[in-house]
Amino acid sequence: MKVILLRHTPEPENTVALAAKLCYSSSSITELEDETGDGSNQKFLTKILSLGHLSVLEHASFTFGIEGISRANSHQLVRHRLASYSQQSQRYVKADTKLVKVVTPHTINDNAEAKKLFDDFTKDAYATYGKLTELGIPKEDARYVLPNAAETKIIVTMNARELIHFFLLRCCERAQWEIREMATEMLSLAKIIAPFIFKDAGPGCVAGSCAEGEMTCGKPKETREKFKNL
Repeated sequence: MKVILLRHTPEPENTVALAAKLCYSSSSITELEDETGDGSNQKFLTKILSLGHLSVLEHASFTFGIEGISRANSHQLVRHRLASYSQQSQRYVKADTKLVKVVTPHTINDNAEAKKLFDDFTKDAYATYGKLTELGIPKEDARYVLPNAAETKIIVTMNARELIHFFLLRCCERAQWEIREMATEMLSLAKIIAPFIFKDAGPGCVAGSCAEGEMTCGKPKETREKFKNL
């Protein structure tokens, strides 16, 4: 898996602060923009965000390039609807039948018998795909035999508010391992650019208590420490 932060709103924390100040000030936007660099942003944003005025976070956006994830993972990712996605198409891009690119779950990789079954199946699936295309079957129809394990690549854009929600759900230990690893890497990159905005981002137990009830992982202290130090 490879996650890259391709683009982001310039000075995202200043942009968010500017939007927030505008709501409570009679000053011009130019005057407010001059104020955003005076060092008072964090104190102001702490107050505003604690009051639940989260819409200002939507003015900061982040675009990630993600490669080497499975179709099973991307199917979970695109369920987050307040985002923009561009994914490599299996309709137009022919799968490489000689170099089978799939994501193998750790549980399968660590079990020799399961690994053989998995490898045999995925190789057969790609071989069948190749034979179908040789018979003149369009790629968009031959792809029906490709597994959820097939690698894909995708570009994702989310605003800061949606990212915080995404991290809340997908960085949690209750999320599946692959999307959890991807979300955690996305968070680590976002924190470099906007450390204040994302300082409490991560699963619910980072800034509060676990919301998973009986399904809790039982490790809030370790999880909190992990994401605070991310």
